[in-house]
Amino acid sequence: MEQHSIIALSMIGVIATLCQWFAWWVKLPAIVFLLLAGIILGPLTGWLNPDKLFGDLLFPIVSLSVSIILFEGSLTLKFDQIRDLQKVVRNLLTLGVIIVWSIIAIATHYLLNFSWTLSLLFGALMVVTGPTVIVPMLRTVRPNATISNILRWEGIAIDPIGAILAVLVFEFILSSQGHGSISLGHTLIIFGQTLAVGCVIGAGAGYFLGLILRKHLLPEYLHNVGTLTLVFAVFALSNELTEESGLLSVTIMGIWLANMKDVSVEDILDFKESLSILLISGLFIILAARLDFAQFETLGLASIALFLVVQLIARPVKVFVCTIGSELSWQEKTLISWIGPRGIIAAAVSALFALRLEEMGIQQADLLVPLAFTIIIGTVLLQGSTAKFIANTLGVAEPDDKGFLIIGANPVARMIAKALNDNGYRTRLTDTSWTNAKAARMEGLDTYYGNAVSEHADRHLDLIGLGQVLTLTPQKELNALAGLRYRAEFGSNHVFFLLTEKEDKEGTSRTNISHNAKILFSSEVTFSKLASLVSQGAGIKQTKLSDSFDFNDYQQQYGKRATPLFAITNKGTLHFFTANKKLIPEQDCTIVSLVQDELE
Repeated sequence: MEQHSIIALSMIGVIATLCQWFAWWVKLPAIVFLLLAGIILGPLTGWLNPDKLFGDLLFPIVSLSVSIILFEGSLTLKFDQIRDLQKVVRNLLTLGVIIVWSIIAIATHYLLNFSWTLSLLFGALMVVTGPTVIVPMLRTVRPNATISNILRWEGIAIDPIGAILAVLVFEFILSSQGHGSISLGHTLIIFGQTLAVGCVIGAGAGYFLGLILRKHLLPEYLHNVGTLTLVFAVFALSNELTEESGLLSVTIMGIWLANMKDVSVEDILDFKESLSILLISGLFIILAARLDFAQFETLGLASIALFLVVQLIARPVKVFVCTIGSELSWQEKTLISWIGPRGIIAAAVSALFALRLEEMGIQQADLLVPLAFTIIIGTVLLQGSTAKFIANTLGVAEPDDKGFLIIGANPVARMIAKALNDNGYRTRLTDTSWTNAKAARMEGLDTYYGNAVSEHADRHLDLIGLGQVLTLTPQKELNALAGLRYRAEFGSNHVFFLLTEKEDKEGTSRTNISHNAKILFSSEVTFSKLASLVSQGAGIKQTKLSDSFDFNDYQQQYGKRATPLFAITNKGTLHFFTANKKLIPEQDCTIVSLVQDELE
């Protein structure tokens, strides 16, 4: 028995990782494959029985895991970002949440005969979409930038907002139980007490941790572990003071910490994202393994009807009401109203609440999880399989992935980005140097400040409309990692690689072979050389070829003063000069080069 438990626990981790990897490879939400894995391991084969495996520890494990997931989500909610959001997104996160919550709660009550309190709880759980399902779908659908930005911001910000709403409704349900004929006023007092304890403990813990981080009272190697243990302690303490207030406390703690001045949470967020991926993946398999097909039969066609209400009524009403007076076209509104998949947070939190409510003997609480999974499966599969077709039909999809993701925002990268922009090509630069990123933004270039190969980039770096990668940094290791990371995203033929130092050419070429990237410009052109030329005043020059002035004439005129970068045909097709294949531009092509001034 002990050996089986060890094997089961290790296999959950292995299978969860494989599901995440496969989802990344095929660019689909991971929950689809995690769900299938859980169903196969649980109801279909009976190999995994979470209740038997974890016993009395199942509820504490789920509770602590959800607390970490909610804390990590709340760390991304910064008030300055919310204030700067477009009016449409603000409406979606405020009025839109109320609309969806109300429609789903009413439909749940009348279609499934749930009590009003349980219906309100389920409605609160279903307002959440989340970036873990939105981002992979957007990469496949490729809507225009306006739609993409709205859906991404809504998905990121609504995670903690929806979680807070669900927690508050859950706390209200608990505060109203077991009081017999006690008045509603007394119930509201108990609910207020729970709300007060959660807010005070959460805000106090967030402020306390923020001070420690700001004053560097904790060594960096203890930041992640210290934060994790404090989250657990806050969760436990809050629950001890007032039952079931812990989730609210850790959510408030994360929001407070995220909005403190002069407190960097990036490293903590990266760690929590890694931990959340592990917990989310494992939880989804465990929760799916606990599903009982008999419960789906109990729900019957009413669950399908509720899914149709969510998809065809709640989401469209929310979007069209919240976009009144905006400049969005009806086609854009239609696609936004079609895309709103539910994800991991809805599954994890509904399972946690269901376990707790079942312990209290609340009728139909055991149906929360299968009903949540019905909505999750339906929205992910239907929207994932049809959104691309709908986007193309409505004419709101990006026509081609013509844009360039540029690794680096140094002077060389900025010079090449501006040359591409001047010829109608979109660029997005990434850099870990704030000096470089700030300079790029000051020059009007679209810039992501951060590591392009980090988990943060996986969630926040918008790749919509981008189809090629240029690695333009002096760090050959970063260039190699970026090439490997984005080869699967764009294909090896669309990854271009700039050599760093001439003396490193042999070693760098071996790295280049490992991810089949194309060497930019020539084997003699390195980052160091281009950086030197730019610092000496070399500039971009465009030259149109013709019958009377071909590429040989161009080379004779400019000689070594010109470093050809790329050529654009009269049809608008761009070709980089590379060391892998000799490019001989034909007539009517435009040559874009870095040209040195003539010596006087």
